[in-house]
Amino acid sequence: MRAREERGILARSQFLSIQSSSSRIDGCTLWDRRPYERSEMTSILRSPQALQLTLALIKPDAVAHPLILEAVHQQILSNKFLIVRMRELLWRKEECQQFYKEHEGRFFYQRLVEFMASGPIRAYILAHKDAIQLWRTLMGPTRVFRARHVAPDSIRGSFGLTDTRNTTHGSDSVVSASREIAAFFPDFSEQRWYEEEEPQLRCGPVRYSPEGGIHCAARTGGPGPA
Repeated sequence: MRAREERGILARSQFLSIQSSSSRIDGCTLWDRRPYERSEMTSILRSPQALQLTLALIKPDAVAHPLILEAVHQQILSNKFLIVRMRELLWRKEECQQFYKEHEGRFFYQRLVEFMASGPIRAYILAHKDAIQLWRTLMGPTRVFRARHVAPDSIRGSFGLTDTRNTTHGSDSVVSASREIAAFFPDFSEQRWYEEEEPQLRCGPVRYSPEGGIHCAARTGGPGPA
């Protein structure tokens, strides 16, 4: 029975791929590496050539099942996201409450907080030309029932259990991505990344390190200081 379930998970993972002409990472234009003022950083983040960053979370329900966790990780790679940073952690309840504070008072708030603090989660910083929208499309609708009907091959359509245990989370805007990345990766400097790492990752060559689970410029040993 277990072997049959594992084959089913692996089979479903093969269909979770978004084919889009926008999935190509290109537009190599190196920038002057001088320090940027805040107004200049805003311009960089909106540059059509720049890679966009987003936060992706793999929730406890998926991390608890290694095959599902690996299937989601492989979909990140097969859809040509660059993994900038990755970490696994156990979220404290107080941290969950702060992260979801905008939902405080809503009927699902306490249930969501309790669930997200119930076990290990995996956090990613992902980069792509249109990372926020591509990751949200790959995840599928928040409501699992809807995901199974309108996007059955999405991550949530394939692996989601309930609207709370729906496998993944993704930032919904550039502003929320910056805020959420800072919450999970407090030592990561978005400005420094755009100055030092983004041009190398965008222009390539890039290599993926299975040991660390991240991408880095092929001529370097790994990501620079955060």
